[in-house]
Amino acid sequence: MAHPSEPTAILLVDPYNDFLSEGGKSWPKLKAVAEEVDLLSHLRAVVAAAREAGLKIFFVPHHRFEDGDYAHWRHTTPYQRAGAQRRIFEKGSWGGTFHDDFQPQDGDVVVHEHWGTSGFANTDLDMQLKQYGIGRVILIGLIANTCLEATGRFAMELGYHVTLVKDATAAFSPEAMHAAHEINGPTYAHVITTTAALIGELGETAA
Repeated sequence: MAHPSEPTAILLVDPYNDFLSEGGKSWPKLKAVAEEVDLLSHLRAVVAAAREAGLKIFFVPHHRFEDGDYAHWRHTTPYQRAGAQRRIFEKGSWGGTFHDDFQPQDGDVVVHEHWGTSGFANTDLDMQLKQYGIGRVILIGLIANTCLEATGRFAMELGYHVTLVKDATAAFSPEAMHAAHEINGPTYAHVITTTAALIGELGETAA
């Protein structure tokens, strides 16, 4: 576990309606795992406890789709092509808007949108974290085996202490969750924990 005095921030990744809300374009694929781990309740609880403890919240959003995206790109991934075909997180749409329960508040930081899966690649996330003196990042949001994993790995490579909250995320299958937390997570994360344990830690730190 990180030293209690380590300056810490929450990285809330991709809290879009397309992921988190009934009617969202990717919600049907996430729903079974999300409901099994009680994702929405745990996301709300972590964010509330973090705010109570005075932690900074960094919103780490995926690029919002616009017509013409990738049209002249040399190397689009299957994931990017599928997202564009389905117009996931379309700019100006309800699906491309943050869930009502996860709206930025005064003092939060909304990072530049990432094009791939890492919240650090081609964004200002590292610079913003450094400006606030953050040494430890706690990752929550979507999806466990893509954007959370890529962001967490990048954070470790940059020297941050990385915590994963395994029931404050979801994926398209139990197998993907298993890979994210049991196989891949321990290769880069310093702590893999639960919402209840994290909230207990944050409460002790605040006290």
